[in-house]
Amino acid sequence: MRDEEDGQRQQRPEDDPGSGVVTAFGRQLKLLRMRAGLERAEFGSRVGYAADTVASIEQGRRIPQARFIDRADEVLDAGGVLRALKEEVGRAQYPAFFRDAARLEADALELFLYAVQAVPGLLQTEEYVRALLRMRRPLLDEDTIEQRVASRLVRQEVLHRWPAPLMSFVIEEAVLRRPFGGGAVLRGVLENILLIGHKRNVEIQVMPNDREDNAGVDGPFTLITHKGGDQVAYLEVQGRSILISDRDEVRSISARYGIIRSQALTPRESLGFVEKLLGEL
Repeated sequence: MRDEEDGQRQQRPEDDPGSGVVTAFGRQLKLLRMRAGLERAEFGSRVGYAADTVASIEQGRRIPQARFIDRADEVLDAGGVLRALKEEVGRAQYPAFFRDAARLEADALELFLYAVQAVPGLLQTEEYVRALLRMRRPLLDEDTIEQRVASRLVRQEVLHRWPAPLMSFVIEEAVLRRPFGGGAVLRGVLENILLIGHKRNVEIQVMPNDREDNAGVDGPFTLITHKGGDQVAYLEVQGRSILISDRDEVRSISARYGIIRSQALTPRESLGFVEKLLGEL
């Protein structure tokens, strides 16, 4: 059966700033801070955050990062009460439409991705992420941008996990030429692609613009194989997403990915291509 969002961007109020788990965490934090007899400024100094930031977290207007939660639990002698909420609070960092995919991605055995618009999130640099988010329309506020930058970087921890998941990326040449954020940002992300591309569990391929045959004409997608060997496909466009688990549909998309890979440059040729692009900047 296909698990989709019926064309709607699914908001989960219990996870969004200002309500649900984020608000519950904020209230719990405030109670523990007051019990400890600490003013916001003093508490903020001890955990390494400004009093205004602490206020935003306590009021459920800002999603706390994992390091804040760990430090707050320690400073307030909370005995793990705050840490127990870390996973649920962390999930709220992601846009609502991506949360289920993020959970699957974090535990994946295999990740195969075809990119046509931007460098895949797992290969992006902090500067590249921030440049993309600042181009969004309607505009995102600075707090939201910083939260999403942080969550994107947290996602990249899967690159350093052991046992390492097998990863394959096919990226359209046009993506690697788009100077989102300017030349310095593009150079940084191309250098990052080269760095990650040399990992033994990662294969990066480039689909040249001059290819007459390209099985990826239907657009981008991600294939995720999770524990147990089951595979799902993730599709995303315009803030909407679909998770496909129907075996026949997933098998079809998987076969398409195999064809796309065969039409692209080999991993060795692709890294050489990226090096050539760097030389042109």
